[in-house]
Amino acid sequence: MTDTASTLWLSAHPTDQSLNGALRDAGVAHLSRDHAVVTSDLYAMGWQAALTERDLGDAVGEVVSGTFGARTREAHLNGTLSPDIRAEQDKLRAADLLVLQFPLWWAGMPAILKGWVDRVFVNGFAFNVTNAAGRTLKYGEGGLEGKRALVVVTAGDREFSFAAGGVNGHLEALLFPLLHGILWYTGIQPLRPHLIAATDRRDFAGLAAERDRLLARLDGLPGEAPIDYRTLRHGGYDRDQRLRTDAAPLDLGIHECTAVPA
Repeated sequence: MTDTASTLWLSAHPTDQSLNGALRDAGVAHLSRDHAVVTSDLYAMGWQAALTERDLGDAVGEVVSGTFGARTREAHLNGTLSPDIRAEQDKLRAADLLVLQFPLWWAGMPAILKGWVDRVFVNGFAFNVTNAAGRTLKYGEGGLEGKRALVVVTAGDREFSFAAGGVNGHLEALLFPLLHGILWYTGIQPLRPHLIAATDRRDFAGLAAERDRLLARLDGLPGEAPIDYRTLRHGGYDRDQRLRTDAAPLDLGIHECTAVPA
């Protein structure tokens, strides 16, 4: 990593004295040798997961108009969002790299982390952002364009069960809503997710081995290419935002540039 880079390391595990906690501490200390790292430990922070009326700064009981999304945008632009939301937005705004670390629960991220996205990636900040010509920016463009993200996920089952043909489904397909629907949608370039597998099995590699593997991955990030997702503007989508391709409609890999001929 470069001296000028900045990282936001976001973790979502309820127990600090855990494998996730140990890997987070090791990763943060490792990156901190070369550049600035800030952290958000959502459980330790007591993070509120639900985006509510109170987050908008409206007086309780006040008669309001407009959709909730439009009012959220107005609250963001007027600086009246809840202070904890604005603090996380400031951390994210300053970061070049976002690390999202969590245990895989029911084929996705824990509710508290989804709630962080709901409250922080609000209308006007991460999405529904327009350029000078008034065009809405999304899928490769957006309010968070120029940043990269690494998803670090622990799972109890064996590694091959998250590969192609695995019973759990390919990891990048399981995480498609996060990688493509949240990160790429807002302009963040997602890297291939980092899986720590078999944590509930006898053949688990162990903390030391997984720590070393994670630190080696972090060292290689500057030269690592992100997932080559297609942009909405130049990715071969038609006016209805459907790919001009004969690829199977349920094959999520078709949204990568290198998956099928352009």
